[in-house]
Amino acid sequence: MRSTAEARRAALLDAAVSVFARNGFHATPVTAVAAAAGISEAYALRLFAGKLGLFVAAVESCYERIITTMETAAEQAPDRDPEKLLEHIGDRYAELIADRDLLMLQVHAQSVADIPEVGAAVRAGFRRLVAFLRTTAGADDRAIQHFIAYGQLCHLIVTAGLDRVEESWAGAITAGMYHVP
Repeated sequence: MRSTAEARRAALLDAAVSVFARNGFHATPVTAVAAAAGISEAYALRLFAGKLGLFVAAVESCYERIITTMETAAEQAPDRDPEKLLEHIGDRYAELIADRDLLMLQVHAQSVADIPEVGAAVRAGFRRLVAFLRTTAGADDRAIQHFIAYGQLCHLIVTAGLDRVEESWAGAITAGMYHVP
């Protein structure tokens, strides 16, 4: 059984992902995250040493969920061919970012990656992703670049709602892309 501090830390992280996803780092007060988790701001600040620590922990949690989902997808993949394996993993990622909180937290984190601690968390997330794609999926650098580029394109399509635009310019961007509504 988790201690109360561990349970509250987990609840606060879950709330942080959701609340920071809505308004980003700069516009989100710790009070909003703490309220969403049902704890006091003072306790939240003790658990994470400030707003920046909480945001970085939320970003790290987001990347942990991504890697865990991809590991499970790789284990369940029906085909071990690297190209087909990457496609299967990519499909699971598309399903994962149907949770807009995870998607938007990544977008917000990238937008403030000039803050050294946030940039380090984003780079660490991508470092883990690349290591996973190399070792588990057997992907080479070109395949990794292609996989990540498509992932970022998925972010653009979903955040800008391009999959709902019925004009040829939007079709050029979204053609062949898979998204979970």
